[in-house]
Amino acid sequence: MIQSQKRWRISRPNDELVNTFEKELTIPRVCAKVLVSRGFNSVEDAKNFLYITEEHIHDPFLFEGMEKLVERVHQAIDADEKIMIYGDYDADGITSTTVMMKTLEALGADVIFKIPNRFIDGYGPSERLFQQAFDEGVKLIITVDNGISGIQQIQFAKDLGMDVIVTDHHEPGDVLPAADVIIHPGLKDTRYPFSHLAGVGVAFKVAHALLGEIPKDLFYLVAIGTIADLVSVKGENRYFVQEGIKQMRKTTNIAIEALANVSGVEINTINEETIGFMFGPRINAVGRLGEAAPGVELFITEDSNRALALANMLNDKNKERQAIVKQITEEAVEILEQNHTIEGPSVIVVGKEGWNPGVLGIVASKLVEKYYRPTIVLGFDPDKQIAKGSARSIEGFHMYNELAKNSDIVSHFGGHPMAAGMTFPLEHIDEFRERLNEQARECLTEEQLIPVVSIDVPLEMDEISTESIQSIQRLSPFGMGFAKPVYCIENIQVNSVKKIGSAQNHVKMELMQGAILLDAVGFGKGELADEIAPATKLSFIGDLQINEWNGRKKPQLMIQDARTNEWQLFDIRGVRQVNRWLPTIPVSQTVFVCFNKESISHFESVVSENIWSLDSLIKEKVKANCLCLLDLPEDEEQLMNLLQYHDWKRIYAHFFASESTYFEGLPTREQFKWYFSFLAKRKTFALKQHIQQLSKHTGWSQNTINFMSKVFFELDFVRIEGGTLVLNENLPKRDLSEAPIYQQRTKQIDLEQKLLYAPYKELKQWFEERKAVQTVPEEEQKWI
Repeated sequence: MIQSQKRWRISRPNDELVNTFEKELTIPRVCAKVLVSRGFNSVEDAKNFLYITEEHIHDPFLFEGMEKLVERVHQAIDADEKIMIYGDYDADGITSTTVMMKTLEALGADVIFKIPNRFIDGYGPSERLFQQAFDEGVKLIITVDNGISGIQQIQFAKDLGMDVIVTDHHEPGDVLPAADVIIHPGLKDTRYPFSHLAGVGVAFKVAHALLGEIPKDLFYLVAIGTIADLVSVKGENRYFVQEGIKQMRKTTNIAIEALANVSGVEINTINEETIGFMFGPRINAVGRLGEAAPGVELFITEDSNRALALANMLNDKNKERQAIVKQITEEAVEILEQNHTIEGPSVIVVGKEGWNPGVLGIVASKLVEKYYRPTIVLGFDPDKQIAKGSARSIEGFHMYNELAKNSDIVSHFGGHPMAAGMTFPLEHIDEFRERLNEQARECLTEEQLIPVVSIDVPLEMDEISTESIQSIQRLSPFGMGFAKPVYCIENIQVNSVKKIGSAQNHVKMELMQGAILLDAVGFGKGELADEIAPATKLSFIGDLQINEWNGRKKPQLMIQDARTNEWQLFDIRGVRQVNRWLPTIPVSQTVFVCFNKESISHFESVVSENIWSLDSLIKEKVKANCLCLLDLPEDEEQLMNLLQYHDWKRIYAHFFASESTYFEGLPTREQFKWYFSFLAKRKTFALKQHIQQLSKHTGWSQNTINFMSKVFFELDFVRIEGGTLVLNENLPKRDLSEAPIYQQRTKQIDLEQKLLYAPYKELKQWFEERKAVQTVPEEEQKWI
């Protein structure tokens, strides 16, 4: 058995609807399967998704207050009032700020921008920066990608005499700020039909309203902010991202060229993954480590040399950020492993003095990936006596709502169901942790603590081709709400498997279904090579890609997870050196059994843990996932008792035997007859003295001669006096098989033939026939 690392939710799309989509939309079957599994149930809906156009962009004046916003901004421009765009320090905030700056400059406004420093001002509106703006003569503040939670700060700005327009997309609280206008797609009773805009999407809507037309030249900024902020790529966001990517691929925009240069990306290959994994982290890095203004400057400068210099700075900051994340993650893991027991429904709350608040969200994500628990990572400031940090959650634990239940001790927070930021007094850390853990116990189940992966497309291998893989791009862009498809291939035989990489921590396989072969690679999954027994059928999930080598293109599965419910037999017979097979066994999950006491002393020096005799194992009612049979049993019954004692998921058959009788076999009846005639003629024979000469004369081994002598002794044909065989008188008429030693040798040869020398297929069948019945109730067994 191979246990999957995640819970698989496999969609089984309706074949009839798949056939309809395939025919009516003229798309490959794989694409049709994805659309059906994603909930599209009519050709019209699927067509609108596939062929989304400008017509799908909603009217910005569906936002309550948009008319008032346009009127106030144009009033400020006409009166030559100074306007400040107040942004945020992440990629969404930076692109939002850029959209508003470019729009207002195009309208001739006197406009500046400010972005809070996360270390000085924290998240959201800042009284310090609002005071600066007032001192600089600002009359109108427009927030982008923030402001909805800045109740006190916006009131501060109003008290100074400035007007404030809030544009935001973050979760609104029960109380809204006293702004002159609030543009937000998620407010109650809004007429706006799409609630999943990023901050930059909201800013784009404002730009659309102010300009009176769609600012198509800004699509690339909306695409970057939307992908980087992990909002849904459905609805009009799909159109924004689609058009933005097209724009970037053909761009002469110096900011995009500079970002592509430092990221090592070809302009014409830019896609959503480029934005998410190349551009986004670099844009985010400046705000994580210091001032985010250079991010905006990169997008608004018209000097290509300046743009490249800024992009290089972003790249350097990103490298610095990666090193800091690595260090903090290692420290957090060490704290958790030493001081906390992570079990059952719980929330990880971990913190330390000196941790950079700018990267704690990334660290939290890494801890969620490792432990799969809602996680809050905090930096402690002993001078200010505050804890400041970020949270990441899992399905089933709405982080914003759960934090809101603690607003009496968490003085400042904001965010989404899956992510949040917060600041609160250090004195509340322990109480905060206790409360969240109690909340987790109320809303999370044990099952929810296993990561879930949704699988769109169960495929047969004959459906996989380079053409079908290429066709999936028709469904892009992929992202939140419409993730890249995860494919499943079920009950497939592994034709070959080997570890690859300098550290042997990756795996390469050839999968087979009938006559069809498929290459598969699993990065970081080298352990699978040790977990797959011959002839086992497995199911795999992963991504399908095209591997090109020497001009030849082939489909390839990038393995994300694997599983099989079959029990597995691993054949390590004949591998004498324990250090060759022991590293392939999960020792902590394995019971090692010796049937003979002598074997225990032989193995205990190299296999120090969990060595049991059969009697002690059953007496203590010990169980584990895996069983390693170190030596041969004395008889079949011993092994059958062990096999039926517990439902072993993996069995490792070593069957060490210090001496084997299989190849020596049983002497023939002709040999027994000759030897008896030899003894009958002599009446006595000094066996001990003359065995070597007899062996040489007959060509039999000394073991064979000794064995036949013992058989005759047990049948009362001879007696032994001081090493001499003496023929008895009045010999009984008995068959050779009546001698116990003859019976034992017969059984031993049969046992060795079945267990030690049988081909793998026959050995597996032997085990299959004897594993069926479990004799000790499962609830009475205890895990090692």
